[in-house]
Amino acid sequence: MSKNTVHRIWQEHRLQPHRTTTFKLSRDPRFLEKLTDVVGVYLTPPQNAVVLCVDEKSQIQALDRTQPGLPLKPGRCGTFTHDYKRHGTTTLFAALHMVEGRVIGACYPRHRHQEFLRFLRRLDDEFPAAMALHLILDNYGTHGHERVRRWLAKHPRFVLHFIPTSSSWLNLVERWFGELTQKAVRRGSFHSVADLEQAIEQFMDAWNANPAPFVWTATVEAILKKLARCRRRLEQLQPGCTNPKSRKAAKIYE
Repeated sequence: MSKNTVHRIWQEHRLQPHRTTTFKLSRDPRFLEKLTDVVGVYLTPPQNAVVLCVDEKSQIQALDRTQPGLPLKPGRCGTFTHDYKRHGTTTLFAALHMVEGRVIGACYPRHRHQEFLRFLRRLDDEFPAAMALHLILDNYGTHGHERVRRWLAKHPRFVLHFIPTSSSWLNLVERWFGELTQKAVRRGSFHSVADLEQAIEQFMDAWNANPAPFVWTATVEAILKKLARCRRRLEQLQPGCTNPKSRKAAKIYE
């Protein structure tokens, strides 16, 4: 069979074997409860409150390409060398204002509860004291640290909404992280961590000068239907692989 025949068959059946996508089905025993809570906040935001999608983009590498990249031109994409020198990493803490689309962010050298507390204090200073702050978060251990819980108990205007495990797609700030990676980090060449952090700050400033909100439209019912199809297919391949994990003794916000 010639390569032209194979190519024609692929086109007729809309097959693209050279492309792949990744996924992971959540096995959180409280999946439906958390999904309903977060989607409810997206579709019906609380009144007299601000909804912030918060997450950390950790281990952003300051990569210095060994040779200059070639720019875009007609018929050729931009290029950069496959090898590089590492000059360290930084962690970006970011909060996406769901309604306005602007981003509050800060880079820190480490990713611990101390840095998370510093970022929470910045959010506390950023908005009027009378306004409630609803935070969409993942289940990273830093968010449930004892010192963080004590601080939140003293600041009741912070209301936390946790997404299910393995469900980062449910946090809108991840969509903004994709914009940052594609437009400011992946194609860049950085001689130091300071250069990388400057590029991140410049991208945030440019974004906030003309912010574009990400609008959530999917309902709980539509998401559950799609996940049910996925679960049925996975169960055909490996029975039991989608069963909820046993609930571990973890510190969970109620």
